[in-house]
Amino acid sequence: MIASSVNWNVVLNHYTDQILDFALNILVALIIVGVGFKLSKWLVSLFRKGMEKRKVDLGVVTFSCSFLKIALRCIVIFMAVERLGVKGTSIVALFGSAGVAVGLALQGSLSNIAGGVLLLILKPFQVGDYIVVDGTGCEGEVASMDIFYTKLKTVDNRVIVIPNGTLSNSNLINNTKQDSRLIDLKIGIAYDSDIQKVKETMLGVAKKEHMTQDENIQVFVSDLADSSVIMGLRAWVSTEVYVSTKWSLLEHIKDAFDREGIEIPYNKLDVNVTEIKGTDREQATV
Repeated sequence: MIASSVNWNVVLNHYTDQILDFALNILVALIIVGVGFKLSKWLVSLFRKGMEKRKVDLGVVTFSCSFLKIALRCIVIFMAVERLGVKGTSIVALFGSAGVAVGLALQGSLSNIAGGVLLLILKPFQVGDYIVVDGTGCEGEVASMDIFYTKLKTVDNRVIVIPNGTLSNSNLINNTKQDSRLIDLKIGIAYDSDIQKVKETMLGVAKKEHMTQDENIQVFVSDLADSSVIMGLRAWVSTEVYVSTKWSLLEHIKDAFDREGIEIPYNKLDVNVTEIKGTDREQATV
C-alpha cells in the first residue's frame, strides 16, 4: 500500500509539473501576443509618421502600413506558437506541405495583394482622386487603399469597398487626375431663333463663370435636329469647381434665354377635337 501510494504521488507530481509548465507557457505566449501586438502597432505608427514626413503618396503609406502590420503580427504569432513547444521547423514544414492547399484557398487574397502592388506601381489614381470603375456602377473619392481592398466614399457619404484585384483589371476613369476639365454642353433652340443672338447670349453667360481660359470658350451649332437647332458650348474650368460651374452655367443660360425671348423646344402633344354635326353624326352612329 505504501509503494502504491508513493507511485501515485510520483505520477501526480509529474503531471502537475507538466500542467504547470504548459500553463506557464500559455501565459507567456499570451503575454508575447499582447505585448507584440501593441509593439507592432507602435512600430506601424512610427513608420507611418516617417513616411508622412517625407510626403510619400498617401496610397503608398496606407498600403505599406497595412502590409507591415500583417507581417509583424504573423511574426508575433509565430513566436507565441513556438513558445508553446511547437518548433519553428515544424511550422515551416507544415506550411510547406500544405502550400498548395493554402495557395488555392488564398488565391483571391493573393490576387488582391498583387493588384494592390500594381496599383501602387502604375498609379492610375491617388487617395483623394474621384474615380469611376467602368462597368460596375461604382464611383467615388478614394478614401484609403489597404493591402487587400480600396475604399471609395460616394457623394452621399457611403463607403464602397472594392478588391484591389478587381480594380487592377478594370477600366478606370479618373475625373480629378488633371488640373482642368472641359465642360461640353448641348442645348436645343427653336429653328426661328437668331443664331448670332443665341451665341452672344451663351458666350456672355460663360464669361461670367470661373473659366480657366476665357479666350478658348467656344459656342457653336452642334447639330440640326428634327425639332431644334442644337447649340454647343465648350469651356475649360478648374477640376475642383467643374460640377458647380456646369450647374451654374445651365441655370444662368436658361435665365438668359427667358430674358431674351429665346425658345427652348420641348415635346408637345396636341389634341384636336372635331365636332360631328347633323347627318355626319347619324352616319357615324350607324
